[in-house]
Amino acid sequence: MRIKPVRERNPVAVSIVGLLVLALVGLAAYRADALPFIGGGTTYSADFTESAGLDEGDEVRIAGVKVGEVTGVRLDGAKVRVDFKVKDAWIGNSSTVGIAIKTLLGDKYLAVDPLGDAPQDPGSRITASRTTSPYDVTQAFDGLGETIDEIDTDQLARSFETISETFKDSPPDVRSAANGLSALSRTVSERDAQLATLLKGSKQLTRTLANKKSSFETLLEDGNLLLGEIQARRDSIHLLLTGTRNLGTQLTGLVADNDKQLKPTLDSLGRVTSVLVKNRKSLDKVLSLAGSYNRLVGNTLGNGRWFDNYVCGVVPKSYLPAGTPPGNGDCMPPKQGGR
Repeated sequence: MRIKPVRERNPVAVSIVGLLVLALVGLAAYRADALPFIGGGTTYSADFTESAGLDEGDEVRIAGVKVGEVTGVRLDGAKVRVDFKVKDAWIGNSSTVGIAIKTLLGDKYLAVDPLGDAPQDPGSRITASRTTSPYDVTQAFDGLGETIDEIDTDQLARSFETISETFKDSPPDVRSAANGLSALSRTVSERDAQLATLLKGSKQLTRTLANKKSSFETLLEDGNLLLGEIQARRDSIHLLLTGTRNLGTQLTGLVADNDKQLKPTLDSLGRVTSVLVKNRKSLDKVLSLAGSYNRLVGNTLGNGRWFDNYVCGVVPKSYLPAGTPPGNGDCMPPKQGGR
């Protein structure tokens, strides 16, 4: 059976098939984490009394090790439902789940304590009795800053003064409490601007820290690397000092073992040195004379395989031919020192 080439097929059908294939490939790439052998993992759900700032995509950790991530956070009636996916980790039927603070800037993660003698059913939701949420101070300050702007402090002060007037004929304890509330209201009213400025500054500080989160994380990571390097170098320095101490111990033992042999040798060497120092002038004179002698011997033997020398006074003057220039009458050898 002959297979028809692509160029001979209907281009409309080829285009439609190509678009379908591209759509399937894109969908597979988008949902890669759900494909077997690529994403995988088991999805669980848990009920919390509040979200405490937990977001989708935050880490799931067991004993500090990342084993998954949060896949969803949504309101379910009076509770908050949190869905999370865990891969290659065991979750027991008595496991507890808590929202923990990851950094000082308010990042959160889901901490799982795997307890129980049987696996947790993924279709059964973990109840709120087995979950915990932290108290978020940052969110509390943000909420307080937004609420304080909406309070009519003047109206609040007048309300407390009315209460105080109402209870003025009451027993002393009730009247004192009402007077204290009235004084508190006046103080709050007088300090309204300062409190608003303080809370706005706290909110601005929180936002600034949140914007600098990456810088703080980088600083902390670099600090961990620095401490690790110092720890490694400390071990190296410790080994170096220990080796030096052991070397000193070995040298001390070597000197102690060879003291009897080394001491006479060192004593003899000291005496030889003393004799040389005492006869230093004589040695200098011998060396200066030996220099001239060595030079003459070198001149005699340095021209080849024969002696090159000067002999004086062997032939009488009467035997010398006429016109011989006058020589040294004393016919004495050259003086020492080359003169």
